[in-house]
Amino acid sequence: MNTSKKPQNQTRDQLLEAACQVFADKGYRDATIADICRRAGANIAAVNYHFRDKKTLYAEAWRVGFHRSIKAHPADGGVPAGAPAEQRFRGRILSLIQRFADPASHELAMIHKEMANPTGLLAEVVRECIRPIRQELGAIVRELVGPGAGDQQVMLCLMSIRAQCFDRVVRERRRDLFTKAGIKHDAEADRIPIEQIADHVTRFSLAGMQDVRRQIETDAADQSE
Repeated sequence: MNTSKKPQNQTRDQLLEAACQVFADKGYRDATIADICRRAGANIAAVNYHFRDKKTLYAEAWRVGFHRSIKAHPADGGVPAGAPAEQRFRGRILSLIQRFADPASHELAMIHKEMANPTGLLAEVVRECIRPIRQELGAIVRELVGPGAGDQQVMLCLMSIRAQCFDRVVRERRRDLFTKAGIKHDAEADRIPIEQIADHVTRFSLAGMQDVRRQIETDAADQSE
C-alpha cells in the first residue's frame, strides 16, 4: 500500500488507533512497531516522524483511549454541577462502571497489561489525565462526609468506592481468562445491568459515608464537652 499520499493527520490518527488495539491486546513489551504499522497501513518511518519512538506512541495511545472513553462516558455521568451531592455522586459511579465495563475501553485494557508487566511509561500521562477526575470525586465525597472529615477519612472512603467499581473489571478479565482456557463461566453477577450495579454501589457507599459522618460528628461533640 502506498501511504505517501495520505494526509499527515490521517496517518497519525491511524497509527494511534492501531497502537491502541495492539497495546491493549499485547501490552507494551510484546507489541511491535511493525505490527502497529501493518494494522495502520503505514510505514515505520511514519512512527518516527509523528512520535519519535515506541515509548511516546505508547503514552499517546493511552491518552487517546482515555479521552475516547471519557467522551463516551462523561465523568459526571451527565448530572449537572448544581445537582445535590448524592445525585452527582451517583453520576460519577455510573460513569466509572460504564468505562470499566466497556469492551472498547482500550485505556483500561492497556492499564491491565501495564499492571501485569509494569514499564512505568504510563505513570505521567495517567496521573495527568486521571487526577482531575479523582479530585472532583474526592470533593463530592468530602461534601458528603462533612467538613469535619480529615484527609485520611476521605481517602479511605474513596478507596472503598473505587474497589466496588473496579470489581466489574476483575470479573471481565476473569471471564476472558476462563473463556480462553475453555472453562465454562456463567456467573450471575455478570448479567446484572450496569444501571442496577451503579444504584447499589451508590446506596451502599452513601450509607457508609453517612455512618462515617455520624461518627465524626459524635467524636467532635464528645471532645467539646
